[in-house]
Amino acid sequence: MLQSARFQVFAILLASGAPVATGGAQWTPVTSPTDVELRGLSVVSPNVVWASGQRGTVVRTTDGGRTWSRDTVPGAGALDLRAIAATSALVAHAISIGDSSRIYGTADGGRTWTRRWSATRKGTFLDAIRFWDARNGIAMSDPVDGRFLLLVTADGGDSWQEVPASALPPALPGEGGFAASGSCLTVAGHADVWFASGGASVARVYHSADRGRSWTVSDTPIRAGVGSAGIFSVAFRDARNGVIAGGDYAKPTLRGRNLALTRDGGRTWTLADSTSSPAGYRSAVTYVPGIPASTLVAVGLSGTDISRDRGVTWTSVDTVAYNSVAFATPTRGWAVGPKGRIARWSTRP
Repeated sequence: MLQSARFQVFAILLASGAPVATGGAQWTPVTSPTDVELRGLSVVSPNVVWASGQRGTVVRTTDGGRTWSRDTVPGAGALDLRAIAATSALVAHAISIGDSSRIYGTADGGRTWTRRWSATRKGTFLDAIRFWDARNGIAMSDPVDGRFLLLVTADGGDSWQEVPASALPPALPGEGGFAASGSCLTVAGHADVWFASGGASVARVYHSADRGRSWTVSDTPIRAGVGSAGIFSVAFRDARNGVIAGGDYAKPTLRGRNLALTRDGGRTWTLADSTSSPAGYRSAVTYVPGIPASTLVAVGLSGTDISRDRGVTWTSVDTVAYNSVAFATPTRGWAVGPKGRIARWSTRP
């Protein structure tokens, strides 16, 4: 559906391992064990990072990126693993998209994988997966029979149950999720969860404060109205302060209406400064932990942007294409993207 469209990669690929930098902020490319497109990213700690992508690929480092392992999930060699959620160096869950939507789990660092859930209902299209803790997690799919499909686990991913459709508001015509970065779904605290949508007349954010048992939905001012536009990523610093990023992936350099902020848990949203918003469509946005000023970093096909004022204004860092971004500490972040690209942020933003 929305997510199956191929993204055009227009950015110039790095010709060497030299850092790409603007104003002291920089990404340093690391040697990748794969050349497939990576979209899923889960940063457990400064040393432990997992990523996933095409052809059933999962890569992992446990030494801060000095070395990486690469595995192909058995039975998933033809699948695109668009999102991954890890809770330790050993435990992770990855999802595949499309009619073959599945959840795979490993408890031994990727040496073996088990299929934990498989789609049986027409229209299922998994977009993202997150965990609050080692036991409790949630995954989301595009709407099935007019409402988004949510799955929850309370046993560390061994089994998954559908949230009753009646707990969710009806979806709009054309509404769905974007599996561009695995970050259209996010969790905070012990029970809050949000997911974001696009492809419809308005881009919306759904919220549950009870681990998915009940839901509300809010309209946002993010660009919408066509199937390629909407919200691609949502992040929350706490139960009240959040950010959404997106735009139109068919127009990756179109500025404006691509980032918005909330101070009330997602009930209302305000656009970032249009004169300094990120320079185009952004597929992922994240808070940098441990910085009181609430620094944020956003990535997309036209580059990386940084905000040091809680997302109000943004500055371009570079023009290299990335799909996903996440930080472990104020000085250690990661981004992944096309052709197996992996980069490390090792300076304070």
